[in-house]
Amino acid sequence: MSSPDPHSPVRRTLIKGAVAGMLTAPLAAAAPPAPAGREEKPGLRAGFSQDDTRVRFHSPAITKPGKLVFLADTHLFRDDARGEPFRQYSGRMAKAYNKTQQFRSGDATDPEESFTAVLKTAKKEKADLLVLGGDILSYPSEAALDWLMTRLRETEIPWIYTAGNHDWHYEGMDGTSAELRATWTEKRLAPLYQKQNPMMAAREVNGVDIVTIDNSTYEILPEQLAFFRRHAASGRPMILCVHIPLYVPGRSYGFGCGHPGWGAAVDKSHKIERRPKWREKHTATTMDFHREVFSAPNLLGIFTGHTHRMTMDLHQGIPQFVTPPNFGGGHLIVETLPVPGV
Repeated sequence: MSSPDPHSPVRRTLIKGAVAGMLTAPLAAAAPPAPAGREEKPGLRAGFSQDDTRVRFHSPAITKPGKLVFLADTHLFRDDARGEPFRQYSGRMAKAYNKTQQFRSGDATDPEESFTAVLKTAKKEKADLLVLGGDILSYPSEAALDWLMTRLRETEIPWIYTAGNHDWHYEGMDGTSAELRATWTEKRLAPLYQKQNPMMAAREVNGVDIVTIDNSTYEILPEQLAFFRRHAASGRPMILCVHIPLYVPGRSYGFGCGHPGWGAAVDKSHKIERRPKWREKHTATTMDFHREVFSAPNLLGIFTGHTHRMTMDLHQGIPQFVTPPNFGGGHLIVETLPVPGV
């Protein structure tokens, strides 16, 4: 995402109206009747509810409650002498989020204070998993990564991480987005992945697969689509976590993964971010991924960041949640629960 003017106040936006209160909706779109002679299997999606930053999913396939805390867009900027050779590439983002506002109170805060506060919340909630949904760093600073790894290890809560478009990006450095992502994943971000595949990974939380797929270039690779297909065919409840929101009708290019109008012609941020323009249009693989995500029968929901604005959309029976930015303390608490009375 393009960074706002660092001198502008950070906007805090909470879900209004129906979403701010209790929102309960069936997740499965109407399905055609089963062919004659074949018994239709019961759906895995019984419903969901949202109260502010707490989201609850129910499924008949869940027998034991689980809980995860999802956060994105911390934009840690700590640096030291090791970052001196990269100042020409990190200067803009090093100033972008030095001082922020707490997303509830509006009080002054900063990314490190905000991240630490959410770790305390995760411990208090006894979370089974912490999901880091990208742009945890403003650029691949060694000092920021050291600070982050220390805090994560101190919490003793398991975590899973997928990159955002800033985590691996030194602005103005030569190379394509794919090349820079590969380079800085290996050189800096590798500890965050805990030896898992950086492009796609999964963790099981009490019978629910928490699947991460790196879409930080807005695109999906064939091997990532194959990975998603395996989990969609598994029959187990699944939650998908990505950094860039998937397109839903009515949303802007910030919801750029699978957006039919996405491409070089509408890329307005490449100059300020000092990177190559987006490709002309999405690959067929990316569009296939988008279509298959929103038709996956076992997908409970999608969690994303990137836009720095808390939203929820229901598309083809599947909800997509964008977390408020963690640089202001934003996060989502996600509970996976058995169906009451079953």
